[in-house]
Amino acid sequence: MNKYLSEFLGTFLMVLIGCGSIAIGWSPLMVSLSFGFAVFLAIMLFQPISGAHINPAVSIAFAANGQLEKSLLPGYITAQCFGGFAAALIVFDGATKISVNLIEAFFIEICITLLLMYSIHILVNYNVNLLTLSIGVGTMVSLLAFIFGSYTGAGMNPARSLGPNIVTSSGNLILYIIAPVFGAVIANFIALPNDEQLPQRD
Repeated sequence: MNKYLSEFLGTFLMVLIGCGSIAIGWSPLMVSLSFGFAVFLAIMLFQPISGAHINPAVSIAFAANGQLEKSLLPGYITAQCFGGFAAALIVFDGATKISVNLIEAFFIEICITLLLMYSIHILVNYNVNLLTLSIGVGTMVSLLAFIFGSYTGAGMNPARSLGPNIVTSSGNLILYIIAPVFGAVIANFIALPNDEQLPQRD
């Protein structure tokens, strides 16, 4: 239960801070940094408890390659989605929206989630410490959000998009649910296998 609570709180924190920055009208750069900081903070606080996936696509990818017990997956996804939805009810903003056609949006969301998941695999395979992991993933989220946010909102996370898009009636839920999952799972096939880990770094 502590794992599920951590995933709920971590996703709640990410959506509250990230989408909250959108609600108060911050610039695209500051919004991107806010999402990156929120991810950094969530990993620092909750990674030792649940792994701080805060993203159903990440959890599905980890379950697919055996790094998360499959019995935990339904609880993780449920906690993450409810965490994002609860935060969305507070900020009532931050929906992910597309400015390109649907096919391009699918391709972008698949690619950026793949890059995010691949960076997570690399950091985990290097066995980096908690601070480095938090900074690395948070920085990647900020970069991808800043570069691609104007095209698709840079969802990369079904739980991040689901709540805000429901409460603001913004739609495109199929895109923001399916594309990130595809991207994260594809990353499993290009990341190093668990039995061929990179040298450990302090």
